[in-house]
Amino acid sequence: MKPKILVVDGDQWMHGLVRSALRDEDYAITTAGDGIIALTRALEDPPELVISDVRMRGMSGWRLVRTMRAQRRFTGTAFMFLTDMGSTESRRHGFRLGADDYLHKPFHPRELALRVASVLRRSRAQARPKPEGPTDLRGFSGAIEDISLASLLVLLEMERKTGMLVLKRRGTSERCRIFLRDGNIISAFLDSDPTRRHAELLYSILNWSAGGFSFKSLPVEMTDEVRATTTHLLIEATRRLDEEDRAFADGRIDLD
Repeated sequence: MKPKILVVDGDQWMHGLVRSALRDEDYAITTAGDGIIALTRALEDPPELVISDVRMRGMSGWRLVRTMRAQRRFTGTAFMFLTDMGSTESRRHGFRLGADDYLHKPFHPRELALRVASVLRRSRAQARPKPEGPTDLRGFSGAIEDISLASLLVLLEMERKTGMLVLKRRGTSERCRIFLRDGNIISAFLDSDPTRRHAELLYSILNWSAGGFSFKSLPVEMTDEVRATTTHLLIEATRRLDEEDRAFADGRIDLD
């Protein structure tokens, strides 16, 4: 089956450029003029990859990737930004939100084709069952750079896992422990600052873009201090990041 790619850009000419760059590959490409239309089409027929601009009417690319990462049906959908916003801060922000790649306009057609092939290859490798048995998540580890925290939490919710998820932020001494029961997050603690915990801590660590994680199944008998579903937490995190976006656009904060 042909890999399905959804191209999201307010410029119809850009749709043609992307199609032309990928014409030698066997892809099924559809297009959308903004994030709202893209989300509607993705809900009807989930793509393997979304290639999106950032600045669009209706729903920005920032909000589109957050919305998709908050929904379990898009766990297997890769996301690439293709935009004229090429600053280091913009790139970091895109990866923090859960993007798999970030390419600056104007782009070279061959580079886009290679980057698309690489993203699809990584996405399929992550989805492929391991030799010891599919969806065996009793204990595993990895890097935040390879799977966003939002996607990781959705995966654990889907598998209804009970245990402890440990996150270590690269380049710092920050270490967070998240406890889950039947896939629901019930508590979270930051080892270096006991006052930062539970839901408020989760809203903060969803911005972590680099580091390692490990999950271990174990009995969790503690009281539920979060009292919210993973989807609710991600939606609230999205709302707060929307406020950051507006402040960033106004030049009032630096997202570094």
